[in-house]
Amino acid sequence: MSKLDTWIDNKVAQNLFIWFCLFLILMGTIQSDNSFLTTGAIILLLAPTVYINNLFILPFFNKNRWRFLLFFILNAIVFTCITIFILVSVLELEFRWTMLLNFFGILILALTFGSAIKISRDSFIRRQEEKTAELKLLKAQLNPHFLFNTLNNLYGLSVVKSDKLPNLMLKLSDLLRYSLYDTKETYVALEKELQYLENYMSLEKIRLEETTEIQFIKNGDLGSKKIAPMLFIVFVENAFKHLGTSKEEKSRVSVVIEGTASQLILKCENTTDGAGTVENLSLIHI
Repeated sequence: MSKLDTWIDNKVAQNLFIWFCLFLILMGTIQSDNSFLTTGAIILLLAPTVYINNLFILPFFNKNRWRFLLFFILNAIVFTCITIFILVSVLELEFRWTMLLNFFGILILALTFGSAIKISRDSFIRRQEEKTAELKLLKAQLNPHFLFNTLNNLYGLSVVKSDKLPNLMLKLSDLLRYSLYDTKETYVALEKELQYLENYMSLEKIRLEETTEIQFIKNGDLGSKKIAPMLFIVFVENAFKHLGTSKEEKSRVSVVIEGTASQLILKCENTTDGAGTVENLSLIHI
């Protein structure tokens, strides 16, 4: 995460930026002998009611809209009265009803604006957390049965002292390393993701070598792209999980990755028990 992203995500920096923008807007609209001090005083009077609204009243928005509306109006009325009292008693300004109505209107506008920002920010954070949770779930979906079957098959190869064993052990090691460590990053190099898929399919070949034709084809621009980790594995796993068998001919699994300047296309095909073919197509914009 860059320093700019850190500042953007910082709540204190966000609040200071919003109040600074509001300060500049009020400075340009308020007509006073000392607009700087007047604007500063208004900001100091607005801040408590806005934060009380956001922290204590806004949670009622999703629970009980009528209670939220009642507290929202009461908050505005109470702080309007407090502000007018300060202006009349402390600053000794002449009381006018227009003063009361104008500040109440400003307060309602500020509370509405603050509530909208808070709701939008919370909604954005919630969606990001949901996406993060979904991504973590995908990362955790490496089928344990696949791992146990692979270990059993590797054991079988070790018994017959197959020459394939060392290379397959390295592939399993790379696959587990990628699953456990590399996927902690938000984005990974596309070539690492493709190598992960290739290792996965190589290990599946141990189990299905005699009965299934397995293809992994890469086409197009797949150079320096980055994607979210474990994005393709669910489709590839499903192709093997729902693979049909036939006594007459070999089953088939085909995985094709095609890349362009702005898109990645994943095509997964597998035969079914009815001798048909199921195709899954996934299009990703980069």
